[in-house]
Amino acid sequence: MISRARKMLFAGVAGAVSVVLSFSALGLAAAAPGPADDDEMPPVGVETFEYPDAAKIEKERGIILRKGDGHILLADCGVTNDIAIMTSKVHPAQKPQNTYCFKVTGTGKSGYLALEVPETFNVMTGGHAVRATAVVDGKTQVVEVNKAHKTGAIGEGTGNDGETGILVELRLIG
Repeated sequence: MISRARKMLFAGVAGAVSVVLSFSALGLAAAAPGPADDDEMPPVGVETFEYPDAAKIEKERGIILRKGDGHILLADCGVTNDIAIMTSKVHPAQKPQNTYCFKVTGTGKSGYLALEVPETFNVMTGGHAVRATAVVDGKTQVVEVNKAHKTGAIGEGTGNDGETGILVELRLIG
């Protein structure tokens, strides 16, 4: 017969062995090899809100699209004219001539686009409330276009000859 002291000693040794083996397994898992170099790590995605293909659009369409939240997008006027920008500058890629159209995505309550459209004289909307900011003769001009006022004059569109406006921002105001 095994004495009570021996049983307790045996149980204690078995417990100690299992604890040691557990810690050994954890140590091996923690020491698993990782990437040898930082170059092997995937790049971190950081949203800069830069407009995609802006350089290509500038070259092909004659306007600069800087940054936005993706809720105001340059579009073909034959497809949508949620927002239409009228310019006195003619660019061969404009269809129809003197007009740039933008599509509103999402709920239409919020959206932002920083851009540069030279010689803008009018902003029109197809039912979305829009705040358009332009620089006219060195001064900032803000025009709100909504369901009640579907068009907003900028620069020479206000009747002041020679004052061309550069549209610099479109913002949906819900």
